[in-house]
Amino acid sequence: MVLSGFLPDSTAVQVIAILAATGLIWVGSGWLEDAAEGLSAYYGLPAVVQGSIVVAVGSSFPELASVVITALSGSFGMGVGAVVGSAVFNILVIPALSGIMTEDPLDANRAIVYKEAQFYMLAVSALVITFAFAVIYFPVAGGTALDGSVTRPLAVIPLLLYGLYLFIQWQDVGDHEAGGGEELDVLREWGRLAAGLLAILVAVELLVGAVEGLNQTFGIPEFLAGVTLIAAATSLPDAVVSVRAARGGKGVTSLGNVLGSNTFDLLVAIPVGVLIAGSAPVSFTVAAPMMGVLTVATILLFTVLRTDLTLTTAESYSLLVAYLVFLGWVVGETAGVFGLVQV
Repeated sequence: MVLSGFLPDSTAVQVIAILAATGLIWVGSGWLEDAAEGLSAYYGLPAVVQGSIVVAVGSSFPELASVVITALSGSFGMGVGAVVGSAVFNILVIPALSGIMTEDPLDANRAIVYKEAQFYMLAVSALVITFAFAVIYFPVAGGTALDGSVTRPLAVIPLLLYGLYLFIQWQDVGDHEAGGGEELDVLREWGRLAAGLLAILVAVELLVGAVEGLNQTFGIPEFLAGVTLIAAATSLPDAVVSVRAARGGKGVTSLGNVLGSNTFDLLVAIPVGVLIAGSAPVSFTVAAPMMGVLTVATILLFTVLRTDLTLTTAESYSLLVAYLVFLGWVVGETAGVFGLVQV
């Protein structure tokens, strides 16, 4: 870690660094997402594509940066944990907050339920299959029978699936009749987008280094640190974007951001980390339970959205309760109560 190498080896300093990095991620993501939203409106993209591609990729950049930085520093498990933890947070907490913060039920549509949600379920399955191939065909020497290595050829599998996702969205853009583009200083918005990307890179590098310092002090497993600390920090900007869209009456954009962001995280962020690192170890005893939890969370969101194609206040609170159950399970795993995630 470059930036964290200049910090004193102190728990208090590391906690302050985590808070500062979280704030910088928030600011940088705000620049990036505002610019992405303005540019997508300028170029006349449909709401579902705006939410699931442009805004989602922008809001997913903290997760992508965390995977890349942890891969380069040899802490890939922490980065994967951040992606999975962020995905659970996005699926359960962000729609819940969006539904609670609006006076009327949050509107969805069939494109969200039958295209975005179902394709996201396919993304989860594809990543599980990729991890299974790693265990079967690239076992780790000296590891257990359920330890494998995700190689660059295997990382191409989810990337190809994301290519299909982009093709489907491109077809929607072709079918969409765009209105007149908004007046916008295009160069200024592209510059703000680039500034947001740079701020997020600096913040995530600082965040990962500080979390690694806490890991060494308190003996927190890499994966569980990613699921909790890094996941929460990188997911907060997503929450702000989706809640703001929901309060503005853009329920489709809000929900599209959640599902599109998670699809990008699973099919692009993790594989890109592997491509940069060359290979990455994966333990199916860790991956299978976490992906199982993510699958259950996705099915729960799909179920509540399909009822009348809306998300009511009561359904929003049920999603929050489900996330509290998830946090309780993570704490129990850390304390060795359950033992389902065998780190």
